[in-house]
Amino acid sequence: MTTQHGSFLATRRGRLTLLLLCAVQFLDVADSSIMNVALPSIRRDLGFSVQNLQWVLSGYLVTYGGLLLLGGRAGDLLGRRRLLAAGTALFAACSLAGGLAVGAGMLVGARLGQGVGAAMMTPAGLSILTTTFNQGTDRSRALGVWGAVSGLAAAAGVFLGGVLSQGPGWRWVLFVNLPVCALILAGAARLLPAVRHRVRPANFDIPGAVLATAGMLLLVYALVRAPQQGWGSARTIGALTTAGLVLAAFAVTELRRRGPLFPFSIFRIRGLAAADATQMIAFAGFVSVFFFLTLYMQDVLSYSPIRGGAAYLPVTAGIVVAAGISSRLFARIGTRPVIVVGALIAVGGIYYLSRITIHGSYPVNLLPGLVIMAIGIGAVLVAVTTAANAGVPPDQAGLAAGLLSASQQLGTALGLAVFTAIAAARTSALLAAHARPAGALTGGFQHALLACAFFLLAAAVIGLRATNTRGEPPAHPDDIHAGHDRIPAPELTD
Repeated sequence: MTTQHGSFLATRRGRLTLLLLCAVQFLDVADSSIMNVALPSIRRDLGFSVQNLQWVLSGYLVTYGGLLLLGGRAGDLLGRRRLLAAGTALFAACSLAGGLAVGAGMLVGARLGQGVGAAMMTPAGLSILTTTFNQGTDRSRALGVWGAVSGLAAAAGVFLGGVLSQGPGWRWVLFVNLPVCALILAGAARLLPAVRHRVRPANFDIPGAVLATAGMLLLVYALVRAPQQGWGSARTIGALTTAGLVLAAFAVTELRRRGPLFPFSIFRIRGLAAADATQMIAFAGFVSVFFFLTLYMQDVLSYSPIRGGAAYLPVTAGIVVAAGISSRLFARIGTRPVIVVGALIAVGGIYYLSRITIHGSYPVNLLPGLVIMAIGIGAVLVAVTTAANAGVPPDQAGLAAGLLSASQQLGTALGLAVFTAIAAARTSALLAAHARPAGALTGGFQHALLACAFFLLAAAVIGLRATNTRGEPPAHPDDIHAGHDRIPAPELTD
């Protein structure tokens, strides 16, 4: 969108629109981590078993990650503002239900519903952003802010969860979403243009939607259950195999269909697959750091929830600084060098954190590593978000947004599954060798954090294949569609 002065972002309406869309991303990502420190209180109040307590976290992750591809494409076909509003309303209703939960089943059901709402909101919000801020400079800045918000939300979620659960109580971790959702709904009605989409039933790929949703849900479910069931267990292997078969059937169906839900031609956009893979691997390492350091601070250093959450405030500051600097570098050197250098900086920070000790202190053992990691990951997230949306035509903006968000959620599930197994194996070995419990826990966290650093190193390598965009505008649909992959654009009426 442009104005007579050339820049929509320079206008008050443009800045408010960007703020609205970033609020969507902040809300959805923060709710992935905000419940962590509230789990002990939830278990006492609602009578959760130790085994079922994980579904307070995993339930959200399964539906959020599993439905993102469908949510992204549905926004392209059915209307992005419509999907954003519907997802926000569902998210708010489920937040209210969760805050009022009187039993374990009610809370887990609410978290599953929140994930469905988030899977509708996130890709709709990002695709609205990329099609609204479609000039080079506006686009780079808007995507830079969006990418930074992803990292900020992951860190801020832990802090807010600690403050709310230790203050007014764990139910307010859910109630706090309600005013934010109300503001998003009001802002969407006032700021986002209403566009009616008329999609004929023949244009909506029902078989593809069913197979994609089933495959993604099963894949994420298998990943979040793997640490408890064991990677070598028949259940884990069976679930992963079944997910692979369903997704393979989905791919075959899409390649043969005239109007597919998921046009594989999108991967002809140079560097898009590499950018999404970089996002997945980087988030696997980045988010897992929060998980293990929170356990370390509470179980080894005996931090309170508020103190543990406050420990991440420097991370938010580091991400803001890195995002601002990185966005300005794109026009000069492009996104690829920022991704690679940022990932390598993050490797250094996480490696430093892997040297934690049983008698560690925050200023010596945690703060330097957190700041270094924040600067590196802030640069990566901003640059990857920009690279993953470079050259995407407007009619596939929702699909590209869904792919990037799905990569983020799959990375989170994969990282926690892999690194939890690494930490548990090391801790068990140390306990068998008669180490003190605190020492055994710390040893497990050290190994897991070192593995996180290797994942960021892998992200740097994959990032070498990402697009080196300097903020190019999106491509025209005709530039990438070909043959049977061409999708009829939705009919639009003002």
